[in-house]
Amino acid sequence: QVQLVESGGGLVQAGGSLRLSCAASGRTFSSYSMGWFRQAPGKEREFVASISWSGGIIVYGDSVKGRFTISRDNAKNTLYLQMNSLKPEDTAVYYCAAARGEYNLAYTRAYDYWGQGTQVTVSS
Repeated sequence: QVQLVESGGGLVQAGGSLRLSCAASGRTFSSYSMGWFRQAPGKEREFVASISWSGGIIVYGDSVKGRFTISRDNAKNTLYLQMNSLKPEDTAVYYCAAARGEYNLAYTRAYDYWGQGTQVTVSS
């Protein structure tokens, strides 16, 4: 089993940056594909980015391409999301998730474990 804990959220002005972290428990982190999703009030959970277990395959959602960067450090059991040029529409609770597989990672159903989320608020 994998436990995930997100951190790094907060309040930032439009155009600013934040770096989210997701700390994973257990010694099998490196065998999981990982993803970031977000959910704004009244909206469905939205795919942000995913990264394969080796880091060799990275995919971004259209709304964050060119602004966000996903990365992982398997030695530290940690997943990251660097968010630059933030916009008010990026405001949401951000979740990290772990998947045993490596396919369909843009879909929530691909993931086996989820964190509790961290709030990101971008003011205009």
